[in-house]
Amino acid sequence: MLTGLSIRNVVLIEALDLAFPRGLGVLTGETGAGKSILLDSLGLILGDRADSGLVRAGEDQANVTATFEFLELPEPIRAALAEAEVDVEPGEPLIVRRRVRADGGSKAFVNDQPVGVALLREMARSLVELHGQHDDRGLVNARGHRALLDRYARADTAGVAAAWDKWREAETALAQAKAHVEQAAAEQDLLLAHLAELATLEPVEGEEEELASTRADMQKGERLSGDLAELQHLWSGSDSALASLRGAARRLDRIAHEHPLLAEALAAIDRAVIEAGEAEDKLVAAADALAHDPALLDRIETRLFDLRAAARKHHCTVDELPEKMRLMREALDAIEGGGAQIAALQRAAQEAGLDYRAKAEALSVARAEAARRLDQAVAAELAPLKLDAAKFHTAVIRLPEDRWSGQGVDAVEFLISTNPGADFAPLAKIASGGELSRFILALKVALAEEGGAATIIFDEIDRGVGGAVASAIGERLARLAAGGQLLAVTHSPQVAARGNAHYLIAKSSEGTVTRTSVTLLDAAGRQEEIARMLSGAEITAEARAQADRLLEQA
Repeated sequence: MLTGLSIRNVVLIEALDLAFPRGLGVLTGETGAGKSILLDSLGLILGDRADSGLVRAGEDQANVTATFEFLELPEPIRAALAEAEVDVEPGEPLIVRRRVRADGGSKAFVNDQPVGVALLREMARSLVELHGQHDDRGLVNARGHRALLDRYARADTAGVAAAWDKWREAETALAQAKAHVEQAAAEQDLLLAHLAELATLEPVEGEEEELASTRADMQKGERLSGDLAELQHLWSGSDSALASLRGAARRLDRIAHEHPLLAEALAAIDRAVIEAGEAEDKLVAAADALAHDPALLDRIETRLFDLRAAARKHHCTVDELPEKMRLMREALDAIEGGGAQIAALQRAAQEAGLDYRAKAEALSVARAEAARRLDQAVAAELAPLKLDAAKFHTAVIRLPEDRWSGQGVDAVEFLISTNPGADFAPLAKIASGGELSRFILALKVALAEEGGAATIIFDEIDRGVGGAVASAIGERLARLAAGGQLLAVTHSPQVAARGNAHYLIAKSSEGTVTRTSVTLLDAAGRQEEIARMLSGAEITAEARAQADRLLEQA
């Protein structure tokens, strides 16, 4: 709930610090005293647009700070803070601050961490519910009516949402499978033709590199063929250098024993013969490796051309062609097996759809029953609030299938008719300011403990009524505040007397300086203020006595 409000330099308020307890707090004061300033200040906390006109004359900036305390942060607030990466420790108060500069700029903070104003607006729904003469939020907004009715009905909305998600997932999987099979089927002839071409080619990973290497060697052999033939002739003929060396070795061998130097010369020639023999072997091997076979070279070049053409056609490398063939076979297999897969997915989607429909229909029935009970509960509240000619109706409207969602198959809207025979219409379009506030009070009482904001504020809900109606309003406000916190700006002494805490808003002037102040009244102050509300400017003894009676009755 709202436990504290601190205001600095907002219009006529120079400095104000207020503490708010649980229960019903009432704010009274003469017209023009500055009650709207309090509500405008709180509006800044709730994310309303900053207005430089709110800054007190002569000041650079205005500041408003609100403190909220919870046993546990409501889930919407916790989720919003987490998304905004704002840390709030468990059990720690939520302190929201807004600063407005005289040039109209503003900044917002949550627990001293800078945040965007959008976060304040998102949290506002769970912090404060404000109902005034021109209320366009809260219960007036039809977007929230379905959730309110569901809480009133204690309905299983989580089960419907889960069934909806499961159905959507099944339908998505089915649509994707159908699209895949349809696309594959459209390409089936082309796939078969491509696969046949590649199967004829029979590409092998690593083949391109091996063929290119062999072709390069053969091309070298073609260039070197003349040199190799000449070398072979020089090396292997009868008059070759090697034959001469061998002949010299044979002659020298016969006389080598005649002198040591001849023996050494023989050894050197023998080594030369051995090295020359190895050179001859290398030449033979090189000639074999570089052998130029024009027919084989032509076959290799043709193979390389075919492989590389296929790779270009399929936008891949030659080494990736075998993988392309595998993928083509898988696609063709998917076409053949797609029918069975689609049939299984269709069964799953159908079962999920039936499950969703069953749960959504049960929710719809629960809503219709809850709507009937809510209509009766609100009707019981209308006559005491001087709305006895009015009628209230909770419309549960079946939606077309294309608008079904995780919230079910219904739209819900609260409608009213203010005059006998008049058609039902939305709250905001048919009720005047005073009627609207009383309708909302009747609804809040009927929906008591069915969720909503931590703090509820009614601004002049008693405008234009008095006597028994004002007393009925005060009794209902007190009843509604019993389980939480409710603040009421009021001109009615019957409502004021019901408050657990009573704040007097007053305006004073000193020369050219005008200030608004807010005072928490004690028992004597309450009696005097309620007597003033009863009698006007001159407070009489009869008014004080009547004030005492109202306080005793409350």
